[in-house]
Amino acid sequence: MIDKKPFEIARETLKLLTARKLAPTPGNYQSIYSEVAGVNIEPPFPVDRLIDIAQVLPTKTPGQQKQRALLDSAIRQLNWEGVKNALMAYGGFSPPAPVPTAIGALVSGLAITDSHAPATSAPALTAEFFEQIARLIEHTLPALGTDDVRFSEQTQILLKAMRLPGADAVTIKMMLANFGNRLSFAAEDQAEIKQQLLKLLHLIIENIGELSVDDRWLSGQVEALMTASTPPLTLRRLDDVERRLKDVIFKQTEAKGRALEAQEEMRQMLATFIERLSQMTESTSAFHGKLEENARLIEQAKTIAEIAPVLKDVVGATRSMAHDSLSARDELRGMREKALATDAELVKLHQELDRVSSLARHDPLTGALNRKGLDEALEREVSNVRRKDSPLCMAMLDIDNFKKLNDQLGHATGDEALTHLATVAREVMRPQDTLSRYGGEEFVILLPDTPLDKGVEAMTRLQRELTKRFFLAGTEKILITFSAGVAQLATDETGPDAIKRADQAMYLAKRAGKNRVLGA
Repeated sequence: MIDKKPFEIARETLKLLTARKLAPTPGNYQSIYSEVAGVNIEPPFPVDRLIDIAQVLPTKTPGQQKQRALLDSAIRQLNWEGVKNALMAYGGFSPPAPVPTAIGALVSGLAITDSHAPATSAPALTAEFFEQIARLIEHTLPALGTDDVRFSEQTQILLKAMRLPGADAVTIKMMLANFGNRLSFAAEDQAEIKQQLLKLLHLIIENIGELSVDDRWLSGQVEALMTASTPPLTLRRLDDVERRLKDVIFKQTEAKGRALEAQEEMRQMLATFIERLSQMTESTSAFHGKLEENARLIEQAKTIAEIAPVLKDVVGATRSMAHDSLSARDELRGMREKALATDAELVKLHQELDRVSSLARHDPLTGALNRKGLDEALEREVSNVRRKDSPLCMAMLDIDNFKKLNDQLGHATGDEALTHLATVAREVMRPQDTLSRYGGEEFVILLPDTPLDKGVEAMTRLQRELTKRFFLAGTEKILITFSAGVAQLATDETGPDAIKRADQAMYLAKRAGKNRVLGA
């Protein structure tokens, strides 16, 4: 057979499309082209459809989580054999009756056959019954909100499946079971949100008695509550506002105490001023009386010898009057300076009050959480993991060659490099992720609802973004890189222990050549 040139194959393909009266769609053209060329062209890999299927698979057990991760990896690699093996292995970690059938139905829908999947049939259920359940689900959604993107996607997939003509009851049953689990988590979150809102309200009521005369404190509290009440509500936001209010209340109490001290000092200064003014009035009256008496004695004097004692008495009275005036002036001046110093201290306390919440748990240089803030965030995330049985990853990052950067360009440039990394990290991270400065040039990122392979991918994405965003030291472009270790929290493992494992993986990445991400 003589090999045909591509343009000849294309021309013959168009002729056959016309002769067979087929629509000129990409699929028809590809089919006839492969027929004319004598080659077998594989159909495109259905990545999006497979991802949709993977998302509805439950991950309650470690085995399911492992096979789900392998399935995700096979999908990304466009590996049919890997997809089939992951799905077949997944069935071994699921209840024997419904799950294999459902998996077999999903696989057969993608043209993947499994001879081991039993062909069972479910009792016939009407489309009206499925529609009633779908409406019931839709009616519950407004109360649950749209904060959980994965739950919202799972709900929409379930609703579409229930409204398909001839929906498979066994598949719907499995999807409803998964939906029920996610629904219980969402309902628990809503209950905790309600409790947190009540706690915030109690904090504000308790704080009213501690508020200063200035109404700005009250408006600040109300503004904080309004911010916390603005959708979308999350437990992390409410926890953060609760901590802020507690810090504000503490600083308000301190400021109120200093204000009372300032008021007492002002009262004492006014009392002293009135007392000294009264004494000066008495001294002045006595001084005037003394002058009048001396004037009369001078008029009656007939010789200079009689005038001399009178003049001596006048000079003495004048000196005493001047001394009393100077003493009163110095005392009042000292009290005025003390009152001004107290007022300046109050102003400083008020300024500190405005920023106390962020300074208490955030690193002032990068804006990331400090160690105290990380400890609280880690405790909260670990609690969520235990409650929801969801994965949690933590990544330890360390900037490469940071000491060399400091030595060559100065510590100010090093600080700017740290800020640059924190800024890029916040832009790449998801809203639910947490960035903290662990110390020096080390950062820790908490990644909730993230298995190990996804955590490694997230840090790799951050590395790629840093290569696109050069750090500018004056006019010099500098490439900032980091080495990272990622660890997934294990069962019965504490948060600090998982961070230690991530730290060890980070050091291995350093020794392996830097600018790498390794899983623990």
